[in-house]
Amino acid sequence: MKEIWSEQKKLQYLLRVEVALAKAEAELGFIPKNAAKRIERAATKVTLSRVREIEKEIHHDIMAVTKAVSEQISADADYVHYGATSSDITDTSLALQLQDSLKILLSKLRKLLSVLVNLADDHKDHVCAARTHGQIAVPTTYGLRFAVWATEIDRHLRRLCEAQPRIEVGQITGAVGTQAAFGTQGPEIQARALELLGLGSVEVSTQVIQRDRHAEYVMMLANIATSLDKIFTEIRTLQRSEIDEVSEGFGKTQIGSSTMPHKRNPIKSEQICGLARVVRSFVLPSLENNTLWDERDLTNSSSERITLPEATILTDHVVTLSVNVLGNLQFNDERIKQNLNLLRGLNMSEAVMIQLAKRIGRQQAHEIVRSAAMAAYQSGETLVNALLAEPVVKEHLSREQLEWMIRPENYVGTAIQQVENVVSLLRQDACQE
Repeated sequence: MKEIWSEQKKLQYLLRVEVALAKAEAELGFIPKNAAKRIERAATKVTLSRVREIEKEIHHDIMAVTKAVSEQISADADYVHYGATSSDITDTSLALQLQDSLKILLSKLRKLLSVLVNLADDHKDHVCAARTHGQIAVPTTYGLRFAVWATEIDRHLRRLCEAQPRIEVGQITGAVGTQAAFGTQGPEIQARALELLGLGSVEVSTQVIQRDRHAEYVMMLANIATSLDKIFTEIRTLQRSEIDEVSEGFGKTQIGSSTMPHKRNPIKSEQICGLARVVRSFVLPSLENNTLWDERDLTNSSSERITLPEATILTDHVVTLSVNVLGNLQFNDERIKQNLNLLRGLNMSEAVMIQLAKRIGRQQAHEIVRSAAMAAYQSGETLVNALLAEPVVKEHLSREQLEWMIRPENYVGTAIQQVENVVSLLRQDACQE
């Protein structure tokens, strides 16, 4: 990903566009056929160092590329960049960068999805304590958690796939979008040049491709990074010493702290969460880049030299880290069981209330169970003993029935079935290549 956004690779994208333009113009008789061949050969000889030398002198990046190509040609140099404006080259080459970046992102997101689907399948009946408001709630399964995350990553994959036709587009429209320099052949030249590059075409443009497309791209990256922020905030929570149910893999020689030898810190998860903040920070400038003056100004250009490479590279990095961490998760089964039973059955109050409601009505059942639960909190008693102190409960439910009701594995509803459905669905289709 870093290579795609390097200066050397960027130059190669720019040269590809210049060559495609010349080929299209030659095929349509707009420039001599030999000129296109010479331009193509000359482009292979252009070096980044030479382009930089020229740019330092003339202070124009695309004219520096054009001059670097032209000086490699003994004849027909005037046909380099013929009829085009700088944005035709820069915006179209940017589309090539985004196209190649999306290939990598989609591939890595599919790997991440596969890891999550496998985790969901492997842990579909792994019962654990769910939490709402940071408090232990009724049981869930780790498989259901992973399934929720998997479907979210699947939605990101679909969003990227759906957005590709809007993002991977170029333009050959000239100075202010009228194609005046190409005469009546503008639409044909644009269509053929972009066909040679494997890109879609803008329907219409000013001097630049409108930046709502690029803002959409960055917002999708921010959305992906935020989902990972959420997932790994949960992983970090579950690795807290007080919970200690799940943890990142920890190498035999890995050091957690320079002064506290016992530490096993979730540093990769923390890195993901921290970098997600940076990716999100690029959304605002990306949106503001769409508010250009008239047919164009340059305010987007300087911003995009930072936002697009950084947002893309950082998102690629956190996705890679996510695959690594999730693929090496460690589960502490003993602590998972301890946390399920931490409240002495109080977290199973809904299960009892639902069964009692069938006998005496929901409102009365809710109040009786609530009262017994509050008493158990105060006394440190188990929920079952607190309930059996209530005459109405004792009249309708035996200790054996209550003990069965408060077993966590007996109260996970359709969690396993839901996971199986999700696993089956996502293994069939995940925005396939």
